[in-house]
Amino acid sequence: MAEAPQPNSTFSRPTFFILTGIPGLAGAQAWLTLVFGPMYLLSLLGNGALLTVMQIDPTLHQPMFLLLAMLAATDLGLATSVAPGLLAVLWLGPRPVPYAACLVQMFFVHALTAVESGVLLAMACDRAVAVGRLLHYSVLVTKACMGYAALALALRAVSIVVPFPLLVARFEHFQATTIDHAYCAHMAVVELVVGNTRANNLYGLALSLAVSGVDILGITGSYGLIAQAVLRLPTREARAKAFGTCSSHICVILAFYVPGLFSYLTHRFGRHTVPKPVHILLSNIYLLLPPALNPLIYGARTKQIRDHLLEIFTFRKSQF
Repeated sequence: MAEAPQPNSTFSRPTFFILTGIPGLAGAQAWLTLVFGPMYLLSLLGNGALLTVMQIDPTLHQPMFLLLAMLAATDLGLATSVAPGLLAVLWLGPRPVPYAACLVQMFFVHALTAVESGVLLAMACDRAVAVGRLLHYSVLVTKACMGYAALALALRAVSIVVPFPLLVARFEHFQATTIDHAYCAHMAVVELVVGNTRANNLYGLALSLAVSGVDILGITGSYGLIAQAVLRLPTREARAKAFGTCSSHICVILAFYVPGLFSYLTHRFGRHTVPKPVHILLSNIYLLLPPALNPLIYGARTKQIRDHLLEIFTFRKSQF
């Protein structure tokens, strides 16, 4: 009989990793499919419906709605990059994932997260122009401008996230092939590496500050300009109407950054105080909750989209 591997044994670069899901929950993991399954379904249906409505209705081919389409497409990609594998692990138990596929998932999860953060910044800038420079809005914010913004956000995400899988791929030996996580998160894979991971740790911290930190500062600055413009309006009704145009965006910002902040803080500063299952749960909620909530927020609070959805459902109901 072969001897069991010793604790200090190492492995050459594996052909696959084993994703365990949420360690410590054992059979209880299956019940979490009742939480994450509906989240993913809502993401698919909600964002798919938003994209369909905005495609078939020419009146929605405006810069503000093009940004919303970018957000919906990003949400679809982000949820799909995580949820199918997550649900398989929760329902069926630990599963193998090829080494290359793990690196690809790592890239898409982090890149799409960066894109979403950038889209929220672009939406904040759009609202700042709409409230503060309303008469010049159609000149300053155009469809071409949105196209350039989408290209810039995609290029930014690719350029800053590509080093993640490359920094992992340079290592030849690993302590284990089992990843105590539900998807191939960068730091979860780095924990298995044999070698100096200082560059990985520093780049991960720098990326968080460079992306989320800069975007949050930009969003805060945009809302500072919005607040100044709103306070200069002459009547309470005008101020309430101007602020109402930003309410959906504020809800989306909170849905994205609040879970992300909790996940980041527990990972960076709560490793010894916050149980690992809690951290992994938070990281999955951070990735899957915004894609599920965003279409509900914009579908319910944006009059043009709400009215068009009601027309579609009323028309279909009248056919039966």
